[in-house]
Amino acid sequence: MSQNTVASRRSFLRSAGAVGAGAVAGFPMIARAQQSTTLRLQGAWSAKDIFHEYALDFCRKINEMSGDRLRVEVLPAGAVVKAQDLLEAVHRGVIDGCHAVPAFWHNRNTAFSLFGSGPAVGMDANGFLAWIRYGGGMTLYTELMHRQLNLNVMPFFTGPMPTQPLGWFKKPIQSSAQFKGLKVRATGLVADLYREMGAQIVTVAEQDIVAALKSGQLDAVEFNNASSDRWLGLPEVAKICMLKIQHQLAEVFEVLINRGKFMALPAELQAIVRNAAEAASADMSWKALHRYPDDQAWMRDKQGVSFHETPAEVLRAQMKAWRAVVAWHVQSNPFFDKVWKAQQVWARRTVGWSQETLLGSTMAYDYWFSQRRK
Repeated sequence: MSQNTVASRRSFLRSAGAVGAGAVAGFPMIARAQQSTTLRLQGAWSAKDIFHEYALDFCRKINEMSGDRLRVEVLPAGAVVKAQDLLEAVHRGVIDGCHAVPAFWHNRNTAFSLFGSGPAVGMDANGFLAWIRYGGGMTLYTELMHRQLNLNVMPFFTGPMPTQPLGWFKKPIQSSAQFKGLKVRATGLVADLYREMGAQIVTVAEQDIVAALKSGQLDAVEFNNASSDRWLGLPEVAKICMLKIQHQLAEVFEVLINRGKFMALPAELQAIVRNAAEAASADMSWKALHRYPDDQAWMRDKQGVSFHETPAEVLRAQMKAWRAVVAWHVQSNPFFDKVWKAQQVWARRTVGWSQETLLGSTMAYDYWFSQRRK
C-alpha cells in the first residue's frame, strides 16, 4: 500500500470522525429544540384512591420515555366532567383522554362489560390482557369503538386487577338465599348478575357509598380492593368482608385518548404510549402485590374487620346466574355474542393449559407458613 493511499485513508477517517462527533453532539440539541405536546387526561378516581396513583404511574412512564416531548397530565375525578361522561368528553375533545374501566360505558353497548367485568370463564385479569394482546380482543374492542359506535377514541388496556371481594356486609354471607331482597350497589353485567340472584340494585355514586351503607340505603357494597376499600372508609361502617368471587375476576383499566390528538403525534410518541400501557400493567401488578396485603392486614388488626371466604354454594349460584345473564345478552346483542364466543375460545385453550400445567401455591405456602397463619 502506498504512502499516498495511507494518508488518504487517514484523512478520510479524520473527516468522518469529525462529522460523526458533530452528529452525536448535535442530536440532543435537535431533540430539545422539538416542541413538546401536552395531553390532559381525567381519571374516574378520587386523588386519594390508589387507582389515581396507577393513572399517575402510567403517565409518568410516558413523560420519562419521551424525554418530556410528550407531557401527560392527570386530573382527578370530576375535575372537568363526571365519571360517566368521560367517554363522550374524550370523543368530543373536551378532554384529551381518560383513565377508567370499560364497564362504565355499559349503557352504550352491553358488550363493553365483557371487557373486564364479564362472566367467569377461568381467566384472571392477566389472562384477559393476554386475550386482548394475542387473542383478538383488541381488534374487537376497536371494532366496538370505531365501527359500532363511531367514536373518535383510541383505546389502550392496562392494569390487571386481582380478584375482588364479594363485598362488605353487616353479617357473614353463608348461602345464596341471603341475596334475596338485599340492597346492593353494582353496575353493568354485575348488576344483572345480582338481580338474577334476587338482590335489589341501588345506584349510588362512589363518594356516597359509605353514607348509603351507614344509613341503610344499602345493605351491602363491593368496591374493588383492600387499599381502595380502606381509603373509601368501608371498615368504618361494616366489619364483615367476604373474599373470593365469580363476578369480577378479570377487571382491567383502560386509557382512552382522543383519536385525532393521538394520530397527530409522531410515530415514536405513539409507540411510547402503547408500550407505556404494557409497562404500567407490570408495574401495577407489582405495586398491588406490595400494597394490598398491608392494607388488608391493617383493616383486620387495627379496624376490627373480619374477613371470610365466600362459601362454595354462593360461588356456584353465581355461575348459574351468569349462565342466565349471558343467555339473555347473547340473544339481544349480536356483538355481545361475537365477543363472548371469542373469549370462550381463548379461555378454553389457555385456562385449560394453565390448569394442566401450573401448580397452585397452597401446598408450598402451607408447608412454610401455615402455623403463622393460624
